[in-house]
Amino acid sequence: MEKKGMSRDAMFWFFLAVFFLSIYLMGMLFWPFLSIIVLAAVATGICTPVYRIFNKKTGDVFASFLTCMLIFIALFIPAILCLGILSKETYDLYVSAKNVVLDEQIMSLLDGSEVLDKINHFLSRFNMEISPEDLNKTFSTVGTKAGLFLYKQIGAIASNMVSFIVSFCMMLLVVFFLLIDGEKLMEFIMDLSPLPLEDNENLVQKFKDIAGAILIGNGLGGFIQGVAGGLVFALFGLKSPFLWGLIMGFLAFLPILGVGLVLVPASLYLLLHGRFFAAGFFIIFYILLSGGIEYIFKPKLVGKRVRMHTLLVFFSIIGGLKMFGILGIIYGPLVVTGFLTLTNMYHSTYRKMIES
Repeated sequence: MEKKGMSRDAMFWFFLAVFFLSIYLMGMLFWPFLSIIVLAAVATGICTPVYRIFNKKTGDVFASFLTCMLIFIALFIPAILCLGILSKETYDLYVSAKNVVLDEQIMSLLDGSEVLDKINHFLSRFNMEISPEDLNKTFSTVGTKAGLFLYKQIGAIASNMVSFIVSFCMMLLVVFFLLIDGEKLMEFIMDLSPLPLEDNENLVQKFKDIAGAILIGNGLGGFIQGVAGGLVFALFGLKSPFLWGLIMGFLAFLPILGVGLVLVPASLYLLLHGRFFAAGFFIIFYILLSGGIEYIFKPKLVGKRVRMHTLLVFFSIIGGLKMFGILGIIYGPLVVTGFLTLTNMYHSTYRKMIES
């Protein structure tokens, strides 16, 4: 029943104002937990097939509980065990880099290097010169800063262990309820959308396909390259294989460059130490590993239908890292996935409406 003296338009705009205010306040309430919710949603999407297998033999609650226990065993326990190894290796890297001095053989090689002479000839136009001592100092500075940064990051996680455990448990709690009530939540959100039901379903399905393909493809690809890279480091007697394997696992998310950011400098390091076979092996290993994952493994895993352009993946991850930190590896591709999904809907449906 309308109030006397108040038009329907006025009531409608008042309702919209109150409604959007409530949405804003809800967003403020949930903003501190955004990372937990996003990670939980990703974990739920990946683990839903496992939940459905359990659900065939047990009830919803017990199936969700078993799935969460599997996530706990697969992620939390290895993470705790890895923290101790990473702390030791990052500290060793920091100490080694701080005290690094190129041996006399390499210094003499650089001192009489034609390449270094050519570089200095070019730099002389700008009144600049590079000496072996400068390179030695640069290697020491870069290595020290990199080692100190990694050591601080690992140390921060270890010192905030209580916070890490609480966040992980909250994520499992969200996963537990999303597995049980995820479909009801999605129906509730789609009911709020003014779009037709078919468009809502296509939007959700397309987003699931692309997001799942990108995250699973990049995640498994990164895991394989990180493990393989760490094993090769250990095989050739290089220091901190576990740490470098973890770094390569994260770098593998970046197309074009990827694990080459570690393997190519490692090959140069081996070359300067006269280990020519090992240096050549690292380059060949990098080409085969990176090319095999990018052009054989990922297309077979996710298919060409849901693949994202390599350059778009590259910028989405770089931009995500800059905006959101380490979780930008996930957030960046998800943002681009949402844009591509809406673009696909525009071309299939709404472009015709605009043109007509």
